[in-house]
Amino acid sequence: MKRLIIFITAVGFFSLAHAKQPNFILFITDDISWDDLGCYGSKVAKTPHLDRMAREGLLFRGAYLSISSCSPSRCSIISGRYPHNTGAAELHTTLPADQPVFPEALQAAGYYTVLSGKHHMGKAVDRGFNKVSGGKGPGKEEDWVPILQERPKDKPFFFWFASSDAHRGWKINKDAPTYKPEEVEVPPYLFDGPATRKDLAEYLHEVSRTDHYLGELRAELKRQGIERDTYIIYMADNGRPFPRCKTRLYDSGIRTPFLIARPGTIAPAVTDSLISSIDISATILELAGAKKDKRIQGVSFAPILQNPKATVRDYVFAEHNWHVFQAHERMVRWKDWVLIRNGYPDRQNLCMESDPTFPAGRELWAMETAGQLQPAQRDIFLKPRPALELYDLRNDPHQLRNLIANKKHAPMLSDLVRVLDRWAEDTGDTVPKNPTNDRQDAHGKRTKNHKRGTMPGEERGATKINHPGPIKE
Repeated sequence: MKRLIIFITAVGFFSLAHAKQPNFILFITDDISWDDLGCYGSKVAKTPHLDRMAREGLLFRGAYLSISSCSPSRCSIISGRYPHNTGAAELHTTLPADQPVFPEALQAAGYYTVLSGKHHMGKAVDRGFNKVSGGKGPGKEEDWVPILQERPKDKPFFFWFASSDAHRGWKINKDAPTYKPEEVEVPPYLFDGPATRKDLAEYLHEVSRTDHYLGELRAELKRQGIERDTYIIYMADNGRPFPRCKTRLYDSGIRTPFLIARPGTIAPAVTDSLISSIDISATILELAGAKKDKRIQGVSFAPILQNPKATVRDYVFAEHNWHVFQAHERMVRWKDWVLIRNGYPDRQNLCMESDPTFPAGRELWAMETAGQLQPAQRDIFLKPRPALELYDLRNDPHQLRNLIANKKHAPMLSDLVRVLDRWAEDTGDTVPKNPTNDRQDAHGKRTKNHKRGTMPGEERGATKINHPGPIKE
């Protein structure tokens, strides 16, 4: 039976008669910040295929991850649940078998499903896929076009394609342009020195390699004549692997590039509507006509695909848990306002990429020792640091001016604290009494007494809680 779907958008009316379920490609990149693509304003990154996808599809300016940390981010996306509700809230933890895996529902609805590339979620996830592949090539993308070519032609498909680009260490090849250190843009919270510039230049090569394979996939869809039948989504699992980015709850870590295209169905547009990575599962299941598991905490953003001005949520929430270093931060965004709460303000806020192991971190530490850093560059050295941080993104996009002491914003602070408290209560979040401790010291030396502790939410049985917390005002 044909279904006539009419899409009303900001730029006109799109209609398409569907005789079959749509296909999906979810392209998840590794460690890429939202503003490192040309279509998001980078003046340096060469991303022609992504820029074209943005012109032809829908670009989200308010897409947020639930956590900026590899494995818990992926486990959150595939389950549609907040990290502390999955039982896999920390780095290198695996999704428990009793948690939902949304591609399993797609299989039940007749889909052929494949996971190729970076996995990092544990064996329990494999039940959602007909095929699991480790991927090929330096970024694990080289077998994606063959998978698209060799698929069963009598079934709709869902492909979870996960690159290892742009994860350290850098692998330079012919699939993307190289960049000169002198041409890169250095964010104001990093030290503008030769080591940092070279580090960013090599990172941007891998960003551009994801663009190359996005182009390959879209070209293959066109060759097969199925581009109008296929939703393709491009996103990242966390921010760039540099100090004050990856793992952190600033936009440099937690905000993701998010593009979705389907010619003839999604009209070209830009949306400022807020969405969370836990919403991806609910959206794909709705578009596929598959059953949504009651444990999924996310909401479908399908209305935004019809009308870019639509609102499906007023709040997005995110968390920062153990990732090599002990951590417990929580974030809420409402409109242009962000509140971050730190459960351990007496500690430095570190990750591996901000210790002296890698070039940008090493140069930052050297300049700190030399007393040559500006205040904006000293974030990772603060000890103690603020327990609460309040930012106005419209006037402070890099989140460098904490407004917590500004009495003019006291009502906003009070409202966001209340909302964050409600979310923690509704979803069973906790600051663990026996947290996982640091795996290394601030200079990269492994500690001898590291062990996994209690995960956030564990003391309240959060893995059994399905409440989504506040969504709309």
